[in-house]
Amino acid sequence: MGDKHIVRFEPVGIEIEVDEDQTILRAAAENGVQLMHGCKEGQCAACKSFVLEGDMDDIDLERYSTFALPDYEKEEGSTLLCRAHAYGDLVIELLQYDEEIIRNGLPLTKGVVEVVSNESVTHDMRHLVVQLVEPAEIKFFPGQYMDFIVPGTNESRSFSMANTPNRDGIFEFVIKVYPGGLFSEYLDQRLQVGDRLEVEAPFGTFTLRENRTSDIVFVGGGAGMAPVLGLLRSMAERGVERRARFYYGARTAKDLCFEKELAELGEQLADFSYIPALSEPVAGEEWAGHTGLITAVVEQNETSLEGMDAYVCGPPPMVDAAIVTLTALGVNEQNIYYDKFTTTGEQEGEDGS
Repeated sequence: MGDKHIVRFEPVGIEIEVDEDQTILRAAAENGVQLMHGCKEGQCAACKSFVLEGDMDDIDLERYSTFALPDYEKEEGSTLLCRAHAYGDLVIELLQYDEEIIRNGLPLTKGVVEVVSNESVTHDMRHLVVQLVEPAEIKFFPGQYMDFIVPGTNESRSFSMANTPNRDGIFEFVIKVYPGGLFSEYLDQRLQVGDRLEVEAPFGTFTLRENRTSDIVFVGGGAGMAPVLGLLRSMAERGVERRARFYYGARTAKDLCFEKELAELGEQLADFSYIPALSEPVAGEEWAGHTGLITAVVEQNETSLEGMDAYVCGPPPMVDAAIVTLTALGVNEQNIYYDKFTTTGEQEGEDGS
């Protein structure tokens, strides 16, 4: 372990001790302080913050994307908490934060899970179900994600839980298989029922804001199905009566999944609509629903979303486009919660989801 330094977060007034060997984000999580974050890989910019006090030479950044932190922003004092190591005391201004989330963080817990099932739900997405072997419990909020250690490596990949917390220690995931992906290849070709994997959770802030009562619009694509499914299942279990609709984008009809369950959720929830759309429908394919990019379908179907909350998850371009569309339709940007499913060099993983 390295030397320790004090990092204070403003405007929330929370101080933590950070070891030089840890990123600031990691140290906060271990202290039960749930800062806004997404990929943890310096790609999504969800944790971007500003250094109010402290020498910039006292911050060392692991490798990151200059799309997330351009050089000029870094020179002006911005940093990425998921890649930043503190080598002196700092005061950090959080540019994106939610006090409800920050002060209700759950402890990070490492564990071992055993594979219960690994089944295809589309031609390139798997429904992975695992059961906790140890410890007795890993707590999480619906919409959060878990890190898996890829067997035989020191690499980890992040995937959102599709289920709600339960006493049986069951976790469900919807994972896109990328050709040549480090975890995808293992999932697709080698992972068997009964195999065990090392994990750590919970991560992420894509959780239902319980202090809000507004109607909700969900926008997702691909494996973005997972965290939205977790939130919808939770709303149904708890009898949440907020009106909700879910816009889900897929390329073709064979890329749609969980259609039956989403229809059943429509019967369980007080007022819920599921609106799928195909961006590249195949000629001759039986499809009477919407076509086009999911953001365009939202624009076609909605005249005003003023006063609503929005939850968006999927690839970064889709998320960015959805934020523009949603704000144009009247959603306050502070009430747009998103999870960008970034990819690694091997073209896989979520993130951040």
